[in-house]
Amino acid sequence: MRTYIGGQEAVSVNEFIELALGTPVELWLGVERESSEERAARLDAARDILAEYPDLPDDVSRVAAEVIEANAPELFNVAPLVRRPAGRRRTHSRKGAAA
Repeated sequence: MRTYIGGQEAVSVNEFIELALGTPVELWLGVERESSEERAARLDAARDILAEYPDLPDDVSRVAAEVIEANAPELFNVAPLVRRPAGRRRTHSRKGAAA
């Protein structure tokens, strides 16, 4: 399955997130071993973006929910649960078990 956002193909989950957000995912999550100065600069940039686009968190949540709903089995390698009909549960008695 191919996924396109704004005419660009997302070939990985990270690329999909980056295209959907319009920013690199590292801006929001950080990177390993970032210095305190790098972290401060990253957080400043994130605050600036959120100030300019206050609806961004809601938009991202909506897009993520839509993608998950439409593609959950492919994205997360999950299978739907098989539910058994309601009824009496079998109980197992253990003969000779100490009380």
